[in-house]
Amino acid sequence: MSTVTLKAALAKVNELPETDQDRIGQELTRYVDDLQQLRADLDKGLASLDAGLGKELDIEAVIATAKKQYASK
Repeated sequence: MSTVTLKAALAKVNELPETDQDRIGQELTRYVDDLQQLRADLDKGLASLDAGLGKELDIEAVIATAKKQYASK
């Protein structure tokens, strides 16, 4: 998102009632926190691979595990 787009969105948010602004602020904060955690996890994983600590995966097992995990949600 460009800063122009973000500024336009924030201008619209500023026109909303305070309770809506608070809710949007909380959701945006959670989103940014999640994004920062994801980037940190990716950086950690890349560093591990760069250090030669990667291992071959059984992709069929990964898919089966994911199906079990997300089928219950």
